[in-house]
Amino acid sequence: MENRSLFFKYKLHHILPWMLLFGIWFYFRYQDYKTLSQAFWVTLVKVVDLAIMIYVTNYVLIPKLLYKKRYGWFALVLVLMIVASSISKMQIIGRIIHDARLFDLSTNLKVRIYDNVIPHFFLVIAGAAFKLLYDYSKMQRRLTEMAKEKAEAELSFLKSQINPHFLFNSLNSVYFLIDKENPEARQALHKFSDMLRYQLYEVKGTKIPIEKELSYLKDYVDLQKLRKDENYSVEFNCSPEVEGFSIEPLLLIPFVENAFKHISHKMAGKNFVKLNMTRSNGHFNFIIENSKEPGRTTELHGGIGLNNVKRRLELLYPEKHELEINNKEDSYKVDLKLKIDQ
Repeated sequence: MENRSLFFKYKLHHILPWMLLFGIWFYFRYQDYKTLSQAFWVTLVKVVDLAIMIYVTNYVLIPKLLYKKRYGWFALVLVLMIVASSISKMQIIGRIIHDARLFDLSTNLKVRIYDNVIPHFFLVIAGAAFKLLYDYSKMQRRLTEMAKEKAEAELSFLKSQINPHFLFNSLNSVYFLIDKENPEARQALHKFSDMLRYQLYEVKGTKIPIEKELSYLKDYVDLQKLRKDENYSVEFNCSPEVEGFSIEPLLLIPFVENAFKHISHKMAGKNFVKLNMTRSNGHFNFIIENSKEPGRTTELHGGIGLNNVKRRLELLYPEKHELEINNKEDSYKVDLKLKIDQ
């Protein structure tokens, strides 16, 4: 499998088509030269020259200029490359067939442009057209795969709502059974009810206002605080600028759950969870860090491992996110940066 990957990585499967082109070209043009040796080397120079131009166009100019909408530079560099390549090719062929006329560019200029520059231009454009069609087809397949994966994820999420829906309907009854003199219990149950309501009625598989996602995270953190004593420090910091944009729902909660699951339980020392959210330069920055027991393995839980979270980010924020995880001996830190739509 590794050898196969290297084979395609270095485009070795392209060798056969170029050899076939060389054979066809040689067969139809070898009689134009004095010897078979001259015909062989001239054909080789022409095929190699064409291959270089096509690969430079397809793998350098198109991704670096055309796809980045730098159309003027793309056209200019393409024309200059074709002209320079035509001149170089004539110089080399002139040496092979010992024809001094090919060294004089001013002689029969129109004929040279017609015989060299124009054919090169159309051949390179034809090669670029194949590249564009291939990339378009690849992009369409990728979009189809992403739509399918997103639909499967939404279906899985809908299935997971069955149990929370039952719990939500039951919580209303439990709430009124709690003594009114126990406000903390009632408040905790109310927050839990709000979280379930958010999952059931707010999350519809589309982006939601960041304010609602923050409220959901805040309720979860407040519930976790009830389980901790004075040996635990929990910080929830959100800058005022974090507002007025949308985010994919339930994207951040796995990291928060993970922090509380793996928080350390030291009798002497710091046990902490620090959550900080900021916004700057069109990006939303989410940082959460927790203390952990030395040497303990930290992995996202709840059926969605770290690889799955990364995969979800790739699907929802392709090339629009940066995820950095720093797993130290006594702490675990997640730094997530999302490019947000204004």
